[in-house]
Amino acid sequence: MTTTVPTRDDATTRTRARRLPATGLVVDRLTRPMRDLRISITDRCNFRCVYCMPKAVFGRDYAFLDRDELLSFEEITRIARVAAANGVEKLRLTGGEPLLRRGVDGLVAMLAELRTPDGRPLEIALTTNGSALAVKAASLRAAGLARVTVSLDSLDDARFQAMNDVRFPVSRVLDGIDAAHEAGLGPIKLNMVVKRGLNDDEIVPMARHFKGTPYTLRFIEYMDVGTSNGWSLDEVVPSAEIVERIGAEMPLEPLGATAPGETATRWRYADGGGEIGLISSVTNAFCGTCNRARISTEGKLFTCLFADEGHDLRALLRAGIDDEGLSRAMAGIWGARDDRYSEIRSTLTPELRASRQKVEMSYIGG
Repeated sequence: MTTTVPTRDDATTRTRARRLPATGLVVDRLTRPMRDLRISITDRCNFRCVYCMPKAVFGRDYAFLDRDELLSFEEITRIARVAAANGVEKLRLTGGEPLLRRGVDGLVAMLAELRTPDGRPLEIALTTNGSALAVKAASLRAAGLARVTVSLDSLDDARFQAMNDVRFPVSRVLDGIDAAHEAGLGPIKLNMVVKRGLNDDEIVPMARHFKGTPYTLRFIEYMDVGTSNGWSLDEVVPSAEIVERIGAEMPLEPLGATAPGETATRWRYADGGGEIGLISSVTNAFCGTCNRARISTEGKLFTCLFADEGHDLRALLRAGIDDEGLSRAMAGIWGARDDRYSEIRSTLTPELRASRQKVEMSYIGG
Protein backbone atom coordinates (compact mmCIF):
# COMPACT_ATOMS: atom_id res chain seq x y z
CA MET A 1 0.00 0.00 0.00
CA THR A 2 1.25 3.48 -0.81
CA THR A 3 0.37 7.02 0.09
CA THR A 4 0.31 9.86 -2.45
CA VAL A 5 1.67 13.37 -2.13
CA PRO A 6 0.52 16.21 -4.41
CA THR A 7 3.24 17.70 -6.60
CA ARG A 8 3.63 21.09 -8.17
CA ASP A 9 1.23 21.41 -11.12
CA ASP A 10 3.48 22.38 -14.01
CA ALA A 11 4.23 21.31 -17.57
CA THR A 12 6.88 18.84 -16.49
CA THR A 13 4.78 16.74 -14.15
CA ARG A 14 1.08 16.89 -13.46
CA THR A 15 0.97 13.81 -11.30
CA ARG A 16 1.18 12.61 -7.72
CA ALA A 17 4.22 11.28 -5.92
CA ARG A 18 3.87 7.82 -4.43
CA ARG A 19 5.70 6.91 -1.23
CA LEU A 20 5.88 3.80 0.93
CA PRO A 21 4.29 4.63 4.31
CA ALA A 22 6.93 2.82 6.39
CA THR A 23 10.01 4.39 4.80
CA GLY A 24 8.84 7.41 2.83
CA LEU A 25 10.63 6.04 -0.23
CA VAL A 26 9.36 7.26 -3.58
CA VAL A 27 7.93 4.38 -5.63
CA ASP A 28 6.41 4.09 -9.09
CA ARG A 29 3.09 2.54 -10.12
CA LEU A 30 4.61 -0.92 -9.86
CA THR A 31 6.00 -0.13 -6.36
CA ARG A 32 9.60 0.06 -7.59
CA PRO A 33 11.75 2.52 -5.59
CA MET A 34 14.18 4.98 -7.16
CA ARG A 35 17.56 3.78 -5.87
CA ASP A 36 20.01 4.23 -8.75
CA LEU A 37 20.58 7.42 -10.76
CA ARG A 38 22.61 7.25 -13.96
CA ILE A 39 23.85 10.60 -15.19
CA SER A 40 25.14 11.15 -18.71
CA ILE A 41 27.69 13.96 -18.50
CA THR A 42 28.55 14.20 -22.21
CA ASP A 43 26.99 13.06 -25.48
CA ARG A 44 30.42 12.80 -27.10
CA CYS A 45 32.54 9.68 -27.47
CA ASN A 46 35.89 9.00 -29.10
CA PHE A 47 34.73 5.53 -30.25
CA ARG A 48 32.23 4.75 -32.99
CA CYS A 49 31.10 1.33 -31.86
CA VAL A 50 28.84 -0.31 -34.42
CA TYR A 51 26.07 -1.10 -31.90
CA CYS A 52 26.03 2.31 -30.23
CA MET A 53 27.41 5.24 -32.29
CA PRO A 54 27.93 3.97 -35.84
CA LYS A 55 29.82 6.34 -38.14
CA ALA A 56 27.00 6.26 -40.64
CA VAL A 57 24.91 8.23 -38.13
CA PHE A 58 27.51 9.91 -35.91
CA GLY A 59 29.87 11.14 -38.59
CA ARG A 60 31.96 14.30 -38.84
CA ASP A 61 28.93 16.46 -39.48
CA TYR A 62 26.92 15.17 -36.52
CA ALA A 63 25.79 18.07 -34.31
CA PHE A 64 26.65 17.36 -30.68
CA LEU A 65 25.35 19.54 -27.88
CA ASP A 66 26.96 22.93 -27.26
CA ARG A 67 28.65 23.43 -23.90
CA ASP A 68 25.92 25.70 -22.54
CA GLU A 69 23.34 23.03 -23.31
CA LEU A 70 25.05 20.58 -20.97
CA LEU A 71 24.17 20.44 -17.31
CA SER A 72 26.86 22.20 -15.29
CA PHE A 73 28.59 20.31 -12.52
CA GLU A 74 26.63 22.40 -10.01
CA GLU A 75 23.35 21.46 -11.69
CA ILE A 76 24.30 17.79 -11.75
CA THR A 77 25.20 17.90 -8.07
CA ARG A 78 21.96 19.61 -7.17
CA ILE A 79 19.87 17.01 -9.02
CA ALA A 80 21.85 14.24 -7.32
CA ARG A 81 21.33 15.81 -3.88
CA VAL A 82 17.58 16.00 -4.40
CA ALA A 83 17.52 12.46 -5.79
CA ALA A 84 19.33 11.23 -2.66
CA ALA A 85 16.63 12.82 -0.53
CA ASN A 86 14.11 10.74 -2.51
CA GLY A 87 15.90 7.42 -1.96
CA VAL A 88 18.78 7.28 -4.45
CA GLU A 89 21.85 5.60 -2.97
CA LYS A 90 24.02 5.04 -6.04
CA LEU A 91 25.18 7.41 -8.75
CA ARG A 92 26.71 6.23 -12.01
CA LEU A 93 28.39 8.67 -14.40
CA THR A 94 27.96 7.71 -18.04
CA GLY A 95 28.01 9.22 -21.52
CA GLY A 96 28.96 9.12 -24.37
CA GLU A 97 32.38 8.66 -22.86
CA PRO A 98 32.35 10.43 -19.46
CA LEU A 99 36.13 10.76 -19.26
CA LEU A 100 35.96 13.18 -22.20
CA ARG A 101 34.22 15.75 -19.97
CA ARG A 102 36.89 18.15 -18.76
CA GLY A 103 37.27 18.23 -14.98
CA VAL A 104 35.30 15.04 -14.36
CA ASP A 105 37.32 14.36 -11.21
CA GLY A 106 36.08 17.70 -9.85
CA LEU A 107 32.50 16.57 -10.42
CA VAL A 108 33.24 13.31 -8.60
CA ALA A 109 34.60 15.30 -5.65
CA MET A 110 31.41 17.38 -5.52
CA LEU A 111 29.21 14.28 -5.60
CA ALA A 112 31.34 12.60 -2.93
CA GLU A 113 30.20 15.26 -0.46
CA LEU A 114 26.56 14.20 -0.76
CA ARG A 115 24.83 12.07 1.87
CA THR A 116 21.67 10.01 2.19
CA PRO A 117 19.04 11.21 4.69
CA ASP A 118 20.59 8.94 7.33
CA GLY A 119 24.08 10.29 6.73
CA ARG A 120 25.69 7.67 4.48
CA PRO A 121 27.83 8.69 1.47
CA LEU A 122 26.44 7.78 -1.92
CA GLU A 123 28.19 5.09 -3.94
CA ILE A 124 29.72 6.75 -7.00
CA ALA A 125 30.57 4.62 -10.04
CA LEU A 126 31.48 5.34 -13.65
CA THR A 127 31.10 3.47 -16.93
CA THR A 128 33.85 4.05 -19.50
CA ASN A 129 35.31 2.66 -22.69
CA GLY A 130 38.65 2.67 -20.88
CA SER A 131 40.52 4.77 -23.41
CA ALA A 132 41.61 7.41 -20.87
CA LEU A 133 41.48 5.28 -17.75
CA ALA A 134 45.23 4.72 -17.44
CA VAL A 135 45.73 8.49 -17.18
CA LYS A 136 42.75 9.35 -14.97
CA ALA A 137 42.23 6.38 -12.64
CA ALA A 138 44.33 7.69 -9.75
CA SER A 139 42.80 11.19 -9.73
CA LEU A 140 39.28 9.75 -9.96
CA ARG A 141 39.91 7.50 -6.98
CA ALA A 142 41.39 10.37 -4.98
CA ALA A 143 38.29 12.45 -5.77
CA GLY A 144 35.98 9.78 -4.33
CA LEU A 145 35.05 7.47 -7.19
CA ALA A 146 34.33 3.99 -5.81
CA ARG A 147 34.47 1.76 -8.88
CA VAL A 148 34.40 1.57 -12.65
CA THR A 149 32.76 -0.59 -15.28
CA VAL A 150 34.69 -0.88 -18.53
CA SER A 151 33.19 -1.79 -21.91
CA LEU A 152 35.29 -4.49 -23.57
CA ASP A 153 33.78 -6.39 -26.49
CA SER A 154 36.82 -8.26 -27.78
CA LEU A 155 40.38 -9.21 -26.90
CA ASP A 156 41.39 -9.66 -30.53
CA ASP A 157 43.06 -6.39 -31.46
CA ALA A 158 41.99 -6.34 -35.11
CA ARG A 159 38.40 -7.07 -34.19
CA PHE A 160 38.41 -4.62 -31.29
CA GLN A 161 39.64 -1.86 -33.58
CA ALA A 162 37.03 -2.77 -36.17
CA MET A 163 34.27 -2.66 -33.55
CA ASN A 164 35.30 0.71 -32.09
CA ASP A 165 35.87 1.86 -35.70
CA VAL A 166 38.58 4.38 -34.74
CA ARG A 167 41.56 1.98 -34.67
CA PHE A 168 41.97 2.21 -30.90
CA PRO A 169 44.12 -0.72 -29.67
CA VAL A 170 42.76 -3.09 -27.05
CA SER A 171 46.10 -3.07 -25.19
CA ARG A 172 45.50 0.51 -24.04
CA VAL A 173 42.11 -0.43 -22.59
CA LEU A 174 43.67 -3.38 -20.78
CA ASP A 175 46.35 -1.04 -19.40
CA GLY A 176 43.57 1.25 -18.17
CA ILE A 177 41.79 -1.62 -16.43
CA ASP A 178 45.00 -2.57 -14.61
CA ALA A 179 45.60 1.08 -13.66
CA ALA A 180 42.09 1.30 -12.22
CA HIS A 181 42.73 -1.82 -10.16
CA GLU A 182 46.02 -0.45 -8.87
CA ALA A 183 44.29 2.80 -7.93
CA GLY A 184 41.74 0.91 -5.82
CA LEU A 185 38.72 1.35 -8.08
CA GLY A 186 36.90 -1.89 -7.50
CA PRO A 187 35.42 -4.32 -7.85
CA ILE A 188 35.94 -3.69 -11.55
CA LYS A 189 33.33 -5.05 -13.95
CA LEU A 190 33.96 -5.61 -17.65
CA ASN A 191 30.98 -5.46 -19.99
CA MET A 192 30.97 -7.46 -23.22
CA VAL A 193 28.04 -6.82 -25.56
CA VAL A 194 27.62 -10.07 -27.49
CA LYS A 195 26.37 -9.88 -31.06
CA ARG A 196 25.92 -13.11 -33.02
CA GLY A 197 28.20 -13.32 -36.01
CA LEU A 198 30.37 -10.45 -34.80
CA ASN A 199 32.07 -11.46 -31.55
CA ASP A 200 30.17 -14.43 -30.10
CA ASP A 201 33.11 -16.71 -30.92
CA GLU A 202 35.03 -14.87 -28.19
CA ILE A 203 32.63 -15.76 -25.37
CA VAL A 204 34.71 -18.66 -24.08
CA PRO A 205 38.14 -17.07 -24.78
CA MET A 206 37.06 -13.93 -22.88
CA ALA A 207 35.81 -16.01 -19.96
CA ARG A 208 39.04 -18.02 -19.93
CA HIS A 209 41.20 -14.87 -20.05
CA PHE A 210 39.56 -13.19 -17.06
CA LYS A 211 38.95 -16.32 -14.98
CA GLY A 212 41.01 -16.09 -11.81
CA THR A 213 41.59 -12.32 -12.13
CA PRO A 214 40.23 -9.55 -9.87
CA TYR A 215 37.78 -8.58 -12.62
CA THR A 216 34.18 -9.70 -13.17
CA LEU A 217 33.28 -10.25 -16.82
CA ARG A 218 29.64 -9.60 -17.67
CA PHE A 219 27.98 -10.67 -20.91
CA ILE A 220 25.23 -8.36 -22.20
CA GLU A 221 22.60 -9.46 -24.68
CA TYR A 222 22.60 -7.20 -27.72
CA MET A 223 19.71 -4.77 -27.14
CA ASP A 224 17.48 -2.62 -29.32
CA VAL A 225 18.50 0.63 -27.61
CA GLY A 226 17.89 3.64 -29.83
CA THR A 227 17.10 3.37 -33.52
CA SER A 228 20.50 3.66 -35.23
CA ASN A 229 22.15 0.28 -34.60
CA GLY A 230 20.03 -1.85 -36.95
CA TRP A 231 19.07 -4.28 -34.17
CA SER A 232 17.69 -7.68 -35.09
CA LEU A 233 16.52 -10.43 -32.74
CA ASP A 234 18.50 -12.93 -34.82
CA GLU A 235 21.71 -11.25 -33.64
CA VAL A 236 20.94 -11.77 -29.95
CA VAL A 237 22.87 -14.56 -28.22
CA PRO A 238 20.68 -15.62 -25.27
CA SER A 239 22.33 -15.64 -21.86
CA ALA A 240 21.35 -19.30 -21.43
CA GLU A 241 23.46 -20.14 -24.47
CA ILE A 242 26.38 -18.15 -23.10
CA VAL A 243 26.25 -20.04 -19.79
CA GLU A 244 26.05 -23.33 -21.70
CA ARG A 245 29.08 -22.51 -23.85
CA ILE A 246 31.24 -21.45 -20.91
CA GLY A 247 30.01 -24.19 -18.61
CA ALA A 248 30.92 -26.89 -21.10
CA GLU A 249 34.59 -26.02 -20.61
CA MET A 250 34.61 -24.34 -17.19
CA PRO A 251 31.75 -25.63 -14.99
CA LEU A 252 29.55 -22.93 -13.45
CA GLU A 253 27.26 -22.70 -10.44
CA PRO A 254 24.48 -20.11 -9.97
CA LEU A 255 24.80 -17.39 -7.34
CA GLY A 256 22.13 -15.28 -5.70
CA ALA A 257 21.71 -11.52 -6.17
CA THR A 258 23.74 -9.19 -3.97
CA ALA A 259 21.22 -6.33 -3.96
CA PRO A 260 17.58 -5.65 -4.91
CA GLY A 261 17.20 -4.53 -8.51
CA GLU A 262 20.52 -5.99 -9.61
CA THR A 263 20.63 -6.20 -13.41
CA ALA A 264 22.98 -9.17 -13.75
CA THR A 265 22.46 -12.78 -12.79
CA ARG A 266 25.64 -14.20 -11.30
CA TRP A 267 27.46 -17.47 -11.86
CA ARG A 268 30.67 -18.66 -10.22
CA TYR A 269 33.26 -21.08 -11.47
CA ALA A 270 32.94 -24.38 -9.66
CA ASP A 271 36.70 -24.48 -9.03
CA GLY A 272 36.69 -21.11 -7.26
CA GLY A 273 38.10 -19.11 -10.16
CA GLY A 274 35.79 -16.13 -9.72
CA GLU A 275 32.45 -15.31 -11.30
CA ILE A 276 30.71 -13.97 -14.38
CA GLY A 277 27.52 -11.96 -14.86
CA LEU A 278 24.74 -12.15 -17.44
CA ILE A 279 22.55 -9.17 -18.34
CA SER A 280 19.52 -10.58 -20.13
CA SER A 281 17.17 -7.73 -20.89
CA VAL A 282 15.99 -9.43 -24.10
CA THR A 283 15.41 -13.04 -23.04
CA ASN A 284 14.87 -12.64 -19.29
CA ALA A 285 13.71 -9.10 -18.60
CA PHE A 286 14.20 -7.64 -15.13
CA CYS A 287 11.74 -4.75 -15.44
CA GLY A 288 9.87 -5.89 -12.33
CA THR A 289 12.74 -4.87 -10.06
CA CYS A 290 14.22 -2.00 -12.09
CA ASN A 291 15.10 0.88 -9.77
CA ARG A 292 17.13 3.05 -12.17
CA ALA A 293 16.42 6.58 -13.31
CA ARG A 294 18.53 8.34 -15.95
CA ILE A 295 19.50 11.96 -16.51
CA SER A 296 20.47 12.86 -20.07
CA THR A 297 23.35 15.16 -20.90
CA GLU A 298 21.17 18.25 -21.09
CA GLY A 299 19.11 17.42 -18.03
CA LYS A 300 16.10 15.35 -19.04
CA LEU A 301 14.92 12.69 -16.61
CA PHE A 302 14.19 9.35 -18.29
CA THR A 303 12.51 6.52 -16.42
CA CYS A 304 13.54 3.74 -18.83
CA LEU A 305 16.53 2.93 -21.04
CA PHE A 306 14.06 2.35 -23.88
CA ALA A 307 12.05 5.54 -23.37
CA ASP A 308 11.15 7.82 -26.25
CA GLU A 309 10.97 11.06 -24.26
CA GLY A 310 12.18 12.58 -21.01
CA HIS A 311 11.16 15.27 -18.53
CA ASP A 312 13.10 18.54 -18.68
CA LEU A 313 14.71 19.20 -15.30
CA ARG A 314 17.21 21.67 -16.75
CA ALA A 315 14.37 24.01 -17.66
CA LEU A 316 13.14 23.89 -14.08
CA LEU A 317 16.61 24.53 -12.68
CA ARG A 318 17.29 27.48 -14.94
CA ALA A 319 13.84 28.92 -14.24
CA GLY A 320 14.81 29.17 -10.58
CA ILE A 321 12.94 26.28 -8.98
CA ASP A 322 13.89 25.63 -5.34
CA ASP A 323 14.96 22.24 -3.99
CA GLU A 324 11.53 21.48 -2.57
CA GLY A 325 9.91 22.10 -5.94
CA LEU A 326 12.57 20.05 -7.73
CA SER A 327 12.02 17.22 -5.26
CA ARG A 328 8.28 17.26 -5.88
CA ALA A 329 8.85 17.23 -9.63
CA MET A 330 11.25 14.27 -9.53
CA ALA A 331 9.04 12.33 -7.14
CA GLY A 332 6.00 12.98 -9.30
CA ILE A 333 7.74 11.81 -12.47
CA TRP A 334 8.88 8.62 -10.79
CA GLY A 335 5.46 8.09 -9.22
CA ALA A 336 3.84 8.09 -12.67
CA ARG A 337 6.32 5.54 -14.03
CA ASP A 338 4.98 2.26 -15.40
CA ASP A 339 7.76 1.40 -17.90
CA ARG A 340 8.44 -2.26 -18.68
CA TYR A 341 9.54 -2.27 -22.31
CA SER A 342 11.74 -5.36 -22.09
CA GLU A 343 8.84 -7.38 -20.71
CA ILE A 344 6.50 -6.37 -23.53
CA ARG A 345 9.09 -6.37 -26.35
CA SER A 346 8.11 -9.87 -27.46
CA THR A 347 4.45 -8.84 -27.80
CA LEU A 348 5.30 -6.10 -30.30
CA THR A 349 5.45 -6.78 -34.00
CA PRO A 350 8.75 -5.98 -35.76
CA GLU A 351 6.98 -3.02 -37.37
CA LEU A 352 5.88 -1.63 -34.00
CA ARG A 353 9.35 -2.11 -32.53
CA ALA A 354 10.90 -0.33 -35.50
CA SER A 355 8.44 2.56 -35.29
CA ARG A 356 9.29 3.38 -31.66
CA GLN A 357 11.61 6.39 -31.52
CA LYS A 358 13.74 5.23 -28.59
CA VAL A 359 16.45 7.56 -27.35
CA GLU A 360 20.02 6.64 -28.35
CA MET A 361 22.27 5.02 -25.76
CA SER A 362 25.02 7.57 -26.40
CA TYR A 363 22.58 10.29 -25.32
CA ILE A 364 21.10 8.66 -22.23
CA GLY A 365 23.95 6.41 -21.07
CA GLY A 366 23.75 2.65 -20.55
